[in-house]
Amino acid sequence: MSKRKLSRQQRWRIEKVQAERARRAEQRGDEDSRKLAAGEYGPEQPGRVIAHFGRTLDVRADSGGDPVRCHLRANLEGLVTGDRVIWRATHDPAGHVVEGVVVARSERQSVLERPDARGQLKPVAANIDQILIVFAVEPAPHPNLIDRYLVAAEATGIDPTLVLNKIDLLPKDGGELMALLNRYEALGYPVVATTTARENGLAALHDRLAGRTSVFVGQSGVGKSSLIDRLLPGEALRIGALSKDSRKGTHTTTTARLYDLPTAENAELIDSPGIREFGLMHLDEQQVTEGFIEFRELLGRCRFRDCRHRQEPGCAVLEAVKRGDIHPERFDSYRRIVDSLNEA
Repeated sequence: MSKRKLSRQQRWRIEKVQAERARRAEQRGDEDSRKLAAGEYGPEQPGRVIAHFGRTLDVRADSGGDPVRCHLRANLEGLVTGDRVIWRATHDPAGHVVEGVVVARSERQSVLERPDARGQLKPVAANIDQILIVFAVEPAPHPNLIDRYLVAAEATGIDPTLVLNKIDLLPKDGGELMALLNRYEALGYPVVATTTARENGLAALHDRLAGRTSVFVGQSGVGKSSLIDRLLPGEALRIGALSKDSRKGTHTTTTARLYDLPTAENAELIDSPGIREFGLMHLDEQQVTEGFIEFRELLGRCRFRDCRHRQEPGCAVLEAVKRGDIHPERFDSYRRIVDSLNEA
């Protein structure tokens, strides 16, 4: 699609707005520099970004205490919830922290990105240990949907975990859904079963969350907000109702934030709609192929270097499907994902 041409007046307005923003940022940077030089800010200390509000952040000191509203120095851009930072605080005459300024960002261990309106990848959260892919007995999950989430998670380099919610609705023998989960577990993916309808229905989830920073992803109606509400009993999170007619839910959370989980030891959760809406449109065919973990040791073994694993002779992936080393439903899911990217 060609870019829309701007008139001279439109370009002038855009340049004027950008110049004004740069001027304000420079003024803030000069003011912060003056305060830092004057010693109005305290010593440098490590912290974690709890929430992001444009040019201001809520930062929690590693030493503990309530989050502090902080400004950014003019040369700092692109900070997101979960970032570890170096910051300095100002105090009132009584010694209470009033505000702070973030002076540096520490190296990220991981970063979760998603495309913006222009298709450019932008970070939405940082320093995440695992992505919890939530699906439920209702609405019934489709294997291709689970595969799409797994491929997207694999592309980030962050470990995925499958969370089956609403297990109180499962038949006694587990049905086809449990057989599907066993297949993913055989591939090496951790699987956790949960329900909010039983007293100890989140015990396995608590164990999985302990000691990690996690994010939840999954389609609407699978109970992500209900799980988070149980994990954060002190937070006023709205729960989206599941329509009895359509068996579809609605997105309910609107603000990105990092939470301490009192229900699991040393556990943190980052939650936002920008994270939950987890797509594949920014990936290419090679990245999708590598996102199927059972394909990886076969890649490069095909007869042709440019093999696309369709009908080419000597394709190592197709031969693995024939041998039963790759489940035919997973391979069919792979082809559907690649075809959907090509169509888009």
